[in-house]
Amino acid sequence: TDEQHRFGVLQRSELVMDNRFHPHNLAMSATPIPRSLSLTLYGELSISTISHMPVGRTPVKTKWIPEEKKEVAYGFIRKHVISGSQAFIVCPAIEKNPLMKYLSAKEVYLELTETYLPDLSVELLHGKMSAKQKEQTMTNFRNGSTQILVSTSVIEVGVDIPNANVMLIHGADRFGLSQLHQFRGRVGRGQDQSYCILLCTDPSETASSRLSALEQTTNGFTLAEIDLKLRGPGDYFGVRQSGVPSMRLANLFDLSLMQLAKSTAQLIFDKDPHLTAHQHAHLKQTVETLLADLVTDPA
Repeated sequence: TDEQHRFGVLQRSELVMDNRFHPHNLAMSATPIPRSLSLTLYGELSISTISHMPVGRTPVKTKWIPEEKKEVAYGFIRKHVISGSQAFIVCPAIEKNPLMKYLSAKEVYLELTETYLPDLSVELLHGKMSAKQKEQTMTNFRNGSTQILVSTSVIEVGVDIPNANVMLIHGADRFGLSQLHQFRGRVGRGQDQSYCILLCTDPSETASSRLSALEQTTNGFTLAEIDLKLRGPGDYFGVRQSGVPSMRLANLFDLSLMQLAKSTAQLIFDKDPHLTAHQHAHLKQTVETLLADLVTDPA
């Protein structure tokens, strides 16, 4: 499962539990979501971590600035584009929303082409365009005829433009930590230094923590741990992928205690898999209750 954070719990379960093939499961992601991280730490998943960057690449420099300073960001983009680089500009929505303070992709495209960067080649990309239009727009950006691509989240994955060295994200507080890290991953694919600028004004406390984390690290696993603390791991016996779990018997982040509990549970399972022993009667009742709740209310 590549980019496994984009799949729901039930989707991933269907892939693994396919009785026709009995597949092995290899999950890959630059940004493990909280539920996956918690199950990796405390469940049945083994971990292989690629901690080094590809040869020749350098970490992306990230900066969070107020939306009011967008002109500074546009000037930064101009400087790099004139020197031969390309840039992404990501927006949370296609159309203007009067209830929201952030700029839409269409608004940004218009202000760039009419006011800030009229002399540069700018194109717009979003999900309402036809497949042919999107393909042509990406071809133009890939071959360098388009210097700046204004887009919605459609460029989150599957885009590889080594010459793109600047990523600007409007309304950065409207995106989750995994999404922001994925956006940032669209740049830094060549040998030149790359940059990610987060535009946001008056974010919530949680959003501020997300943006600060992105400034401080480019390590996807570290960001996943931060996301786990901010959002919670979700339900161990359900399908929620974030939030506080119903289990409140221990500190979730006490790794040594959770590892001890896991090894103890495995020992019990190996010796008494059906929990028929007298000393396991209460444990059996608890497990059956949890399973019954899962069947009657899988959400």
